[in-house]
Amino acid sequence: MKIVTVVGARPQFIKAAVLCRALDDAGLQEFLLHTGQHYDPNMSDVFFGELGIPCPAKNLGIGSGAHGRQTGRMLEGIEQVLVDVKPDWLLVYGDTNSTIAGALAASKLHVPVAHVEAGLRSYNRGMPEEINRILTDHCSDLLFAPTETAVANLKQEGIDGDHVVQCGDVMLDAARFYGARAEQRSEIMTHLALDDGDYILATVHRAENTDDSRRLEAILAGLAEVARQVTVLWPVHPRTRPRIESMPRYTERLRLIDPVGYLDMVMLEKHARLITTDSGGVQKEAFFHGVPCVTLREETEWVELVESGFNRLVPPNDSALVAEGLMDAMETMARPDPAVGIYGEGHAGKQIVETLIRFTPAICPAADGAVPSN
Repeated sequence: MKIVTVVGARPQFIKAAVLCRALDDAGLQEFLLHTGQHYDPNMSDVFFGELGIPCPAKNLGIGSGAHGRQTGRMLEGIEQVLVDVKPDWLLVYGDTNSTIAGALAASKLHVPVAHVEAGLRSYNRGMPEEINRILTDHCSDLLFAPTETAVANLKQEGIDGDHVVQCGDVMLDAARFYGARAEQRSEIMTHLALDDGDYILATVHRAENTDDSRRLEAILAGLAEVARQVTVLWPVHPRTRPRIESMPRYTERLRLIDPVGYLDMVMLEKHARLITTDSGGVQKEAFFHGVPCVTLREETEWVELVESGFNRLVPPNDSALVAEGLMDAMETMARPDPAVGIYGEGHAGKQIVETLIRFTPAICPAADGAVPSN
C-alpha cells in the first residue's frame, strides 16, 4: 500500500512523525510531500531531524502568499505528485491551506482522502482554518476524529458511519514519545537561564490576532503589563515579528526569542508556570504537559479543555482584560491532570494505520494516473 502524506506547517510535522513511525512499523510505503507553507528553517527543517522522520520526498517550495494564490499553487503541485506516484491514499492533517489543497487535489483525481484531526469546529467562519477543516471533512473518505465532540460535530453535518473513527489524538502520542527525549536532549532551560515555573510562555500567530492592529496591541500591552511581575517568554513566529517591531514600548518588556525546535518547545511548555496562546496545538500540548493555558481567542476547537477547566478563553479585545485574565489564571488555575482520557490513551497512530489497511480499496481508482477533466 502506498500513501502520500501532505504536510506544510509545524503542527503537521509533529503529527506526521507519529504516523511515519506507525506506517513504517506496518511495512507501508509513504511519500512525504512538503508544500513549503512553513519555509523558515526554524519552523520546518529542524523538525525533521529532531523528530526522526525522513526528509520530504518532495518539497513544493510554495512559501507564503495570499490564500488563493498559495492554495492554487499547492493544488497544481500536489496534483502532479498524485499523478506520478499513484497512491492508494492521500493523508492530510488539521486545517491549513496545505490540508485543503491536498484534499481537493486528491478528490478531483478520485484518490481516497484520509483526514487526521477531523470534526473540529470553532463555529467561526471568519477563520480560514474553519473553512479549510469543514471542506476537508466533506471531501474525505476516512475521518479520524480525536474526541467524542468531533464525532458529534461530523454527525450534525450528516457525516456518519464506520468511515468516521474516534481514534484519540496523535499529538498525545507525540507528547508521550518525545517528552522523555526532550528531557534528555534539550538544553534550552539552561541556555535561556530559566527556572521551573518561573515564566509565562506565549505564542501568537493567527491572522485574526496578528493582522488586526487593535487586537495585536491589546495582546502586547496586556503581556507587557503582566511582565512587570513575571517573565513573559515569547518564541516569535516569523510572520508575527515584523508586525510587533513597530511597538517597542511593549516588546521591550517581553523576552522575545526566535522560534525553537520541537524538543526545545516541549521543554519550555513542560516547565512554564502558565501558557498563553492562540494556537490549537499548543492548547493541547499545555494539557498533555500538565500546564494551565489561557487561549487568546473568542472560541476554541478544543472545547473539552475549556469545559474541564484546563483552559480559559480570553478574547484579546482589551489590554486590561488580557492582563487580568493572565494574572487570575496564574493565581487560580490548577495544573491539569494529563491522565484524564479526553484525547485517548496515546495509541492513535497505530489505530489510524490499522484502519487505513482495513479500508484500502482493492483497486486504487487513480492507478491509471489519468487526470479527470470537465
